[in-house]
Order: sequence, then C-alpha cells, then structure tokens
Amino acid sequence: MTQFAASTHSGLIRNHNEDSFETSPELGLWLVADGVGGHSGGEVASAIVKDTMVQEVANGTPLVDAVHKAHRAVLDEIKRRNGASDMGSTLVALKLDGKSYEIVWVGDSRAYLFDGGLHQLSRDHNPVSELLATGAITADQAATHPDRHVLSQSMGVAESIQVNPGHISGQLEEGQQILLCSDGLSDEVRDEGIAEIMGQQRTPQTQVDALVNMALANGGRDNVSVVVVGEPAHGGEGAAPVTHDLETTQNIGQAISHAAADRVNHGGKIWLLVAAMVIVGLWLWL
Repeated sequence: MTQFAASTHSGLIRNHNEDSFETSPELGLWLVADGVGGHSGGEVASAIVKDTMVQEVANGTPLVDAVHKAHRAVLDEIKRRNGASDMGSTLVALKLDGKSYEIVWVGDSRAYLFDGGLHQLSRDHNPVSELLATGAITADQAATHPDRHVLSQSMGVAESIQVNPGHISGQLEEGQQILLCSDGLSDEVRDEGIAEIMGQQRTPQTQVDALVNMALANGGRDNVSVVVVGEPAHGGEGAAPVTHDLETTQNIGQAISHAAADRVNHGGKIWLLVAAMVIVGLWLWL
C-alpha cells in the first residue's frame, strides 16, 4: 500500500480557502488544485477541476485528456453563469501505477521529487519561469521578480486560454517521494527549507504537517496545500513533527499583513494572464 499524507490550510491572511486536493490511492491519483477568481469563484473552480479529474481517471481517461476535460468543465460553469465569473484553477496531479508515474500540471502548483535532495519536476507556467529556463535570470532573481505570480496558463478563466499541460513520466524507486503543493508553500518556504523538513521528518504525515506549519510561520500569506506520496528512505516513526505555536504564527501573520499588498493576488493573476501569454510569445520570437 502506497504511503501518503495531505493537508490544507487557509493561511493567516485570507479568510477562505480556494485550494482543493484529492488523495485516491484506489485510482492511483493524487492532486492539488489552486483556485483563482473572486466571489467564491476560486474554490468552485478548483473543486470542479478536482472532481472532473477524479471522474475522468476513474473512467480510464488518459491524464492529459482529463486535464482538458477539467478545463472545459470550468468554462462550462462560467458559461452557465452567463460569463459573470472569470474563475479558474491551477493543477498538479500525480498518477501512480506500481512504480510508474505520470505528472501533469497547469499553472504554478508544483511537483517535486525527494530522494534525500529536492528536485523540482514541474516548471511553472509563467514568464519568469521561461526567463529562468533560458538563463536570462538567476534563481535568486526569479524568487523576487515582480512578475513571478503572473500565470501564462490557467484552467478555466476564458475561452481564449489555450491549455497545454506540462507532462512528465518516470519510475518512483524505493526511498523516493513525490511532493505536490500549491504556491502557498513554495512562495513561503525556499527549496532548501522544504528539503530540510522532508529529510528531518520520518513519515509522510509529519512531513506534511511540518511543511504547512513552516509556511504559516513564514507568513502564511496564501492558502497552502501539500500532498506527499511515498515512504521516506529512513522509514519508521522517528522524529516528531516540527511545530510552531499557532498564536505565535498568527501574530507573525498579523505583523506582516501589510505586505500582502506587495503580492499579486489571485484576481490580479487573471487580469494579467492573457497579457503574460503575449509577452512570452513576443520574447520568444525576439
């Protein structure tokens, strides 16, 4: 039986959670969806993506095709609302069949492989990620770039959005784990911090709990969702979870709440989405 654990938290700034996640070992499916769009649209979109992916995988639909069907399902809901919503969602999903895995993603929810070191498997769908991939900027510059939250792809939002999901496959060997997360984790905890926590904790559940707690301790400025699949190399019950006093993390969040304005919120992501696609196209053409 595959070991796994998952958790989600609304964070310390937002008063609702637009993330959804699914853990279906019977289907070999695990996913995280991060909703975008105001007036409760984000949580509706991420739930539609989650439910559609589960249904399609259960019906035997290939993973990439299931992504396109989920995109269509969100667009159909927007149409049902007479276009009164621009809701959308990111997605990262893992399909595991024995040792063989497939991962698909749209947007900036991420997949990592942990084998004692942390390796990002997905590549964010945003202009900054393209600049980083071509060596135009460094990883440190990407981490603070003003457009790092602008998406070039999202599921739903508008008919004009062309979804081209990232897709990789591989073998999950003994002692390896796959981590799926929304940007509420990757924005608050650098890769080296994620790797340290993954290495310190000895079960998927304590790993997940410690990662969510660290995101909160570092500010918790967004919803955070984490899924870990696979048994740690060291196994056993071992270390207790890394915890932080909730009152302390709440005080930290309140102290930095004024910094929330410095981040591009999810609504801003939507308005900049199409423009970002144009910018990337022009940059690649040049």
